[in-house]
Amino acid sequence: MFGILGIICVFVMVFGGFLLAGGHLDIIIKALPFEMMIIAGAAVGAFLISADGSAVKATLVDLARVFRGAKWHRQDYHDLLCLMFELIRLGRQNAVALEEHIEDPANSAVFARYPKIAADREAVALVCDTMRSASMNYNDPMQVEEVLDKRMEKHLKHALHSSHLLRNMADGLPALGIVAAVLGVIKTMGSIDQPPEILGKMIGSALVGTFLGVFLAYGLVGPFAAKLQSIVEEDQNFYNLIREVLIANLHNHPTNICIEVGRQNTPGPLRPDFAALEDALKDLKRGSA
Repeated sequence: MFGILGIICVFVMVFGGFLLAGGHLDIIIKALPFEMMIIAGAAVGAFLISADGSAVKATLVDLARVFRGAKWHRQDYHDLLCLMFELIRLGRQNAVALEEHIEDPANSAVFARYPKIAADREAVALVCDTMRSASMNYNDPMQVEEVLDKRMEKHLKHALHSSHLLRNMADGLPALGIVAAVLGVIKTMGSIDQPPEILGKMIGSALVGTFLGVFLAYGLVGPFAAKLQSIVEEDQNFYNLIREVLIANLHNHPTNICIEVGRQNTPGPLRPDFAALEDALKDLKRGSA
């Protein structure tokens, strides 16, 4: 919603201000198709040169996230803590019983209670791989923490790839606008024998290229890249929570303390309420009793 409002605001303020100042849109409208073909077409071509097929597809999918917002919400963090509580508690009661859940999470009754989390391959793999490693006596908290840090750094770098590609496009658009403007000037110089009123319109059309390059870069593509980066970094907190709980578990803290460590490391607006989470954990205990 805010993304759509932002786009509307950009267009209304820029072109509304231009009209209120006495400008006329006829020159812009007439030049727009050709200038957009040069600038946007060259930008898309450069994007295709710098990215492979999977990156292009991922970027197109990620563009929708600008309007949808972050994937993980307050209830998802609550559910994640409940899931971690169930798995840790089960592992400490019966390590063999835990194996069937971490070896085959797709058919796990525990994961099935949290379908949104179970559908996220990275979250499930992060939990299962780490718990599987611990079951093989690879349980040095410092070593596991280092492995998790490298894994999550790689995941974040991959998730930010789309925003970096969009940022590169935004950086190139003003220069492509200048290219379009220079081509317009070349066209104008070829008609230098025309009267001033015609030359004025031709120069105005040429300057539309510079305007469009800067407008697209700083009014649309740049903000899209910044918003996408912000969303990716916010969603990364979900995986950070998994890391904190798993490391606390390897330190052999009580199960409730492991969950509280995760809750405390959740960003404030997304942090589950202590009392509500405590009640949910008690219900899980009674359900498994």
